[in-house]
Amino acid sequence: MTSQASLRWGILGPGGIARAFTSDLRTAGLDVAAVGSRRLESAQAFAAEYDIPRAHGSYEDLVADPEVDIVYVATPHPMHAANALLALEAGKHVLVEKPFTLNAAEAAAVRDAAAERGLLAMEAMWTRYLPHMLRIREIVASGVLGEIRAVTADHTQRVTSDPAHRLNAMELGGGALLDLGIYPISFAWDILGEPLTVVASARLGETGADTEIATIMAHANGALSTTLTSSRSAGPNAASIVGTDARIDIDRVWYTPTSFRVVTPDGSVLEEYRSEIEGRGMQYQALAAERIVAAGATDSDELPIDETVAIMATLDEIRELVGVRYPGED
Repeated sequence: MTSQASLRWGILGPGGIARAFTSDLRTAGLDVAAVGSRRLESAQAFAAEYDIPRAHGSYEDLVADPEVDIVYVATPHPMHAANALLALEAGKHVLVEKPFTLNAAEAAAVRDAAAERGLLAMEAMWTRYLPHMLRIREIVASGVLGEIRAVTADHTQRVTSDPAHRLNAMELGGGALLDLGIYPISFAWDILGEPLTVVASARLGETGADTEIATIMAHANGALSTTLTSSRSAGPNAASIVGTDARIDIDRVWYTPTSFRVVTPDGSVLEEYRSEIEGRGMQYQALAAERIVAAGATDSDELPIDETVAIMATLDEIRELVGVRYPGED
């Protein structure tokens, strides 16, 4: 692997999320070396759009490219594990779009493959790396909120009812939970840690994919988290961390660069924060990956790989509770 400070990125799967990520890589001045697609024409068009030196007509060719150090996996959910393993077997670090895989068993397989090879395998839960979230963690750690009693968050969008859309197609890992609900579930994990008990209720759409899903989770010391997710209706997309001495109210859209306030029970504002960044903010996870590799490490402090696997297990449990199972799962 390269010893240079900046990694050379390969983009695996030139879809919409890859466009947003690559644009932010360019904003941060990072090195995008190659793109790979199952169709050479798609890779060439993407390469031309983002001035990427090399375009590959297969994922195998991308991960074999000696000018690539780290692969960003941006394919549909059911392909994440196979694509990540392909890159790891070729000696490349991986940043894998959320959800990391389709289920916890796949996530553990990717984690173990990376560990065997001394490589970084990291979930692209970009929210964890945003400046306002880093500040929120500092505030929580300071104790100014008192004892944390509750976390609440929603991720609700009106997307589409088209049964062929990936959000509704079971063969593509469809459902609001894996695509949208992972944000508030991961947020609850981040602030409160592993849930001790999970209750969930969902509405399933025409294809069997969940279109709305709500959870109540109990965490250590009795703290509760509540989440609401929908792919058929748009809600406030706000979040709160409620403590005995103060709370944090995170504005719309809470999982993107935004503002928040620290508010006491009498309504006094102790701190107000407003994000001012370039681009969408996806570059922060990439910069974190670069720092990890440059330091000779293979895991993220903001989202350790063991936590990624455990969060996938929570998503598995929620799906079991509401009766969502994907093709090919035992």
